[in-house]
Amino acid sequence: MLASAIGLLAAVFVFAGAGMDFDYVIPKRLQRLAGMGLGGICVALSSMLFQTLVGNRILTPAVMGYEAVFLLWQALLLLLLGTHGLASLGSGGGFAVSVALMLGYSWVLQQWLMRRGGNDIYLMLLVGLVLTMVMGTFTQFVQLSISPGEFAVLQGVGQTSFQRVRPETLAWASLGVLAATAVVYRTLPVLDVMALGRDPSISLGVPHDRYLRLYLALIAVLVAVSTSLIGPAAFMGIFVANIVHAWAPRARHRTSLPLGCGVAVGIFLVAQLLVEHVFHYRTTVTILVNLVCGAYFLALILRNRSPA
Repeated sequence: MLASAIGLLAAVFVFAGAGMDFDYVIPKRLQRLAGMGLGGICVALSSMLFQTLVGNRILTPAVMGYEAVFLLWQALLLLLLGTHGLASLGSGGGFAVSVALMLGYSWVLQQWLMRRGGNDIYLMLLVGLVLTMVMGTFTQFVQLSISPGEFAVLQGVGQTSFQRVRPETLAWASLGVLAATAVVYRTLPVLDVMALGRDPSISLGVPHDRYLRLYLALIAVLVAVSTSLIGPAAFMGIFVANIVHAWAPRARHRTSLPLGCGVAVGIFLVAQLLVEHVFHYRTTVTILVNLVCGAYFLALILRNRSPA
């Protein structure tokens, strides 16, 4: 049923109001549809993997600071080189540099904290949260030093948008997502065991620390690709993961992960259709997603706190 709904939404998105223009309009929409698919897969997989590792359903990889690194890099690029700096890199160069920076940040964070903290993931979460706030403060400082035009560009970069998807970036993003999903697929039984916690995993023969490093690296790849391709969409991961757990509370990762990917892609499609055909571009995908996801998350918390 979910696959049929996504197919119907995709058909409406591609052909509604296109006038069967196969020379320009429909190819552009197919390009954006591919960006929605890759972005949805990245958001769902990264959030659900992260929540499995930390054992908490209200956290997303955003607390590690990946998106803060992306926004700080874009702000510094505008400060030092202006809008010409973004143009000189091009979409492919900007995508590659952004991904490399976020992966490098993740590697340094893991190497430093895993060695000093004895594979304490909670210490890494705490440090990641502090670094996120610090980098956010630096980004705000840079915003005060750039021109109004550059500030408008930076605001656009900080929003989830499928308009920035380009064919050259789609190819590289597809390779990264394909590699990450292949590794996840081959280790699905390990994920089911790691969901039990560190001590039960070790007692069942799973080398927990080694797989923890592997999955954190995969999460970094997925978040880097998603953020560089379509922009920050962290809060949506909480919504997707909790929807999946509500629909299939006891499902294994073999079922829950594909379901989460489908839910994420469907949300992107619905949000984009509303932006185009209902609000006529007077709002953004980010605003709609954060509004709906925030309302659902608040309702979820209040429901769980209500007396039986």
